[in-house]
Amino acid sequence: MTKLSIIVPVYNVEEYIRPCIESIFRQGLDDSDFEVIIVNDGTEDRSMEVIADIIGNHDNVTVINQENQGLSAARNNGIAVAKGEYILMPDSDDLLIENSVPSLLKLALETNADIVVANFLKMDNDEIANYKHHPQDNITTRKLTGEQLFIEELNPRECYVWRSLFRKDFLTSNHISFYPRIKFQDVPFTHECYLKAKKCIRTSQLLNIYRQRAGSATAYFNLYKSYDFGIAIVKTWQLVSLCHTPQLLKKFKNGMFTLLTMVIYLISQDECPFTEKRRTLRFIKELAPDMTFNDNTKQRIYSFFFRHFPMLLVYLRYLYGKIIEDFIRPTYRQFIKPQKENNGND
Repeated sequence: MTKLSIIVPVYNVEEYIRPCIESIFRQGLDDSDFEVIIVNDGTEDRSMEVIADIIGNHDNVTVINQENQGLSAARNNGIAVAKGEYILMPDSDDLLIENSVPSLLKLALETNADIVVANFLKMDNDEIANYKHHPQDNITTRKLTGEQLFIEELNPRECYVWRSLFRKDFLTSNHISFYPRIKFQDVPFTHECYLKAKKCIRTSQLLNIYRQRAGSATAYFNLYKSYDFGIAIVKTWQLVSLCHTPQLLKKFKNGMFTLLTMVIYLISQDECPFTEKRRTLRFIKELAPDMTFNDNTKQRIYSFFFRHFPMLLVYLRYLYGKIIEDFIRPTYRQFIKPQKENNGND
């Protein structure tokens, strides 16, 4: 039986896809132990051409060709045909760290964990070019329930599915899939996985190099991405019924508040018509009418304005950004802070 399915969606990543696929075959795994499912999501560049020789040299590579449907559909279609006990979903512009997968796969198979969550590095192109792999020492490993993993480890700003191995039967039996045709699809997917998992492993071992690049899906924002983010928030909020303990519910709602403040910020920064901004906020309010927050004063104020005066909230956030983030903080860092440090050294 195939132990691992590695699913790689491909869309206009000609410059990065070859290093990604090469990193998969530098894991020290026998080809009979894993399969690579490359989902050509209607790429418009030479992405498939630059990896054609790799595909031809390995019998464990399957290519799915489809019209462009987005990252969610590409991953869902890959999962549907996957034969592995576990699934790994690296992004096509990132890298797997050399020989990182075998020990994680062994850990997953031995424990029958629903999810194995690893660590990662963030690097730009220059840092990746100069990166030297070294054996990882002092690796820690913890066994957790899904609830513990959610409370202790979930960061709503970093719901990265590529840092984890997922047991396929866990995903299929719980009907967990990616919501189609939106960006930020990792957010509801990760929340649902953590909330439904029973047996999880959290390890400090490094698995991926997360490439920081301009033009990637998360590198810039506009109103359309804000709208997608709003859908992700709504789909995530619909999971609130899975929070069966006060501690879990508190962590869930605090994370949701973080996501709401992020979408308010994104909308405030976009130079688009007032009506378009209001449409995104109305959409969130209509589909998540019970989404309120009251854990502290800031949350209560945000909730009040969001329910009753959402556009005023957007405008206030815009002013805050202009006054505090664009003027006061830079001025402080440039003039006041150096003076304080110099006086302290006198």
